[in-house]
Parts: sequence; structure tokens; C-alpha cells
Amino acid sequence: MPTLIKFYPFVEALHEGKHDLGSNQLKWILTSNAPSLTWAQLSDVTGQLSTANGYTQNDKVMTVTSSAQSSGLYTLIATDVTWTASGGNLGNGSFRYAILFNESSTSDLLIGYLDYGYLITVATTQTFTLDFDAVSGLYYST
Repeated sequence: MPTLIKFYPFVEALHEGKHDLGSNQLKWILTSNAPSLTWAQLSDVTGQLSTANGYTQNDKVMTVTSSAQSSGLYTLIATDVTWTASGGNLGNGSFRYAILFNESSTSDLLIGYLDYGYLITVATTQTFTLDFDAVSGLYYST
């Protein structure tokens, strides 16, 4: 699983109290276009898959199971997120990036993204899973 790459504005927004990662509704989207680290909100994203064949834009909720700080280290642990294609390729296309955003924040603020390094096509009946580490978590900070 790739490492979460944080958007630059996320760090500022986090320190300004615009995110509560333990209780806000966090969601994932899939896109084929390379993100810019300067993007701040969901409306900046281009190339998102279409709502079709098992994919719905801006709708895949991530369930946080633990949001905790211990010995100066903050860890965010979540359950895996899965999409299943039906009736054609997931979202009628291919993707390379999974982008995490905070739907509870003003303007759907972006958090970070995963880069899979190549275009992925999920064909009918196939699944794609964001497989998070149940111990180390998806996100950590010192």
C-alpha cells in the first residue's frame, strides 16, 4: 500500500483546527489526474471517475476505528475501503490516485492522496481495496 502524501494546505488547516480526524466524516475518491500538493479542497480535483458501475463520486466513507496520541505520536487507524465494479469498469475508466478529503469541513478540505504508480482498471465483478495497516494506521504524525 502506498504511503499517504499530505497536501500542503492540510497541515495549515490541521493546526488551525479545521480538522478533527477522529470524528469528522472522511471520504475517498479515485482519479486519473496527478494531484498538485497545493490543492486545498475537493473542487480542485480533476479527473475523478464517473458515477457508474459501482463507483459514486464523493461517496466512499472511511470508518475511523482509532484516533489516538501516545508518546508524542498520533495515529489514525481505519477499516479498509472497498469498491466493487458491476455492469462495466468501475467508474467507466481507470485511476491511479486515491484522494482523502474531509467532508465535515468547510469546502470539503483535502487531506492527502495515495499514488499507485500506474493506471488501474477494475473490471466487472472485480474489487479494489484500500488496505490500511491495522496497527500502524493510515496517517501518523509526531
